[in-house]
Amino acid sequence: MTLNQLLVELDGYKENEEVIVIGATNFPESLDKALVRPGRFDLKINVPMPDIKARLDILKLYLGKVKCAPDMDVESLARSTLGLTGADLANLVNQAAIHGSVRGSEYVTRHDLEMAEDRIRMGPERRSLELRDKNKEVIAYHEAGHALVSLYTEGAMDIRKATIIPRGSALGMVSFFPERDELGYTKKQMLAQLDVAMGGRAAEEIIFGNREVTAGASSDMKGATGLAMDMVARYGMSEKLGPIYIENPTKTGGELRKVLDGEVSRLIHESMLRAHSILKEHSKEHQNLARALLQYETLDVAEIQEIIQGKKLKREL
Repeated sequence: MTLNQLLVELDGYKENEEVIVIGATNFPESLDKALVRPGRFDLKINVPMPDIKARLDILKLYLGKVKCAPDMDVESLARSTLGLTGADLANLVNQAAIHGSVRGSEYVTRHDLEMAEDRIRMGPERRSLELRDKNKEVIAYHEAGHALVSLYTEGAMDIRKATIIPRGSALGMVSFFPERDELGYTKKQMLAQLDVAMGGRAAEEIIFGNREVTAGASSDMKGATGLAMDMVARYGMSEKLGPIYIENPTKTGGELRKVLDGEVSRLIHESMLRAHSILKEHSKEHQNLARALLQYETLDVAEIQEIIQGKKLKREL
């Protein structure tokens, strides 16, 4: 149906015909103005990502269709699945059921759901990818750097798990989830995100030296640069520029662009210094965490805490 046909159909209804026309789009800003004028699609209803209560209700609905383990903690699962849509949650339960059946289990367990969530968030495991021992060591210290900086930085998100198993395009990863659904992040929390992002590169520099750092931090630096630019140009968090909003900072030029780039560079440089300081102060914990990752490949937050405290893990390889 063309735009003109749709407009003719919409204008053909009388007020007393009790017909409601509903449309959906992910890009409302790109709709033709003729579509959204009064009398047509003039009421906009935003459907946000499900909050924790909505996720809990959705999970209960889909988990009710499979046989779950008696000790299933659905509330904890709803908390950890921040950012997943209703379709993602349906896929989560389906993937968990498949994982459980492959194991020959009678029930869907929390472990099955965690494996499914890892697959959705990080991609499938690439165990067929062979890495040299040196590469594994670099990845282990890199991810241990992210985890340790997060643990010792106020405002950082809670760690979910750390892994050096390649998934998707990543050779390793530390996944996080916030303590609760956030409606707006503070400057302290954003600075913490920058510090954690720089933790991987800082770890490589400390352990292997500046000449032996890898390209593994490229995605970290890309994310950190984008966040720092938003803080400076859109959130008014630069003391030098003050509370201003710049619609397209990449299209600025002259002195303004110079100041923007300088402030972004300053934020990232300061985060790198803080990450260096934490990793040097907690060098022993960093070493222990990297060795544990090399040994076990994947660690959850409880295991990470045990290692930081100098305890030995009891689980088998």
